[in-house]
Amino acid sequence: MTDHGVEIAEITVTGPAGFEAGVIQARPHFLAADGCLGFALHRVIETPDTDRLVVRWRTVGHHMVAFRASGGFQAWRAAVAPFLAGPPVVTHTRAVDLG
Repeated sequence: MTDHGVEIAEITVTGPAGFEAGVIQARPHFLAADGCLGFALHRVIETPDTDRLVVRWRTVGHHMVAFRASGGFQAWRAAVAPFLAGPPVVTHTRAVDLG
């Protein structure tokens, strides 16, 4: 897939404050990753143990191939793994041109 992509990872956490600290710790790894255009963390208001990590990638391949094979991905997982209630549900989106 070569479309610019936005990764949305819905993550149920066991400790929101610890998870947030892990994301802050991993932030430099995302921003240094080839093809990463920025990211944000959103906490779901209705279910505060659910976060959405939103990462903008130049291409989906930058996420699925380059980043996932990197030491940065390993550092990210190590920083947040203690706070994951289960595996993240990851999807990729792209903006639809509505003219």
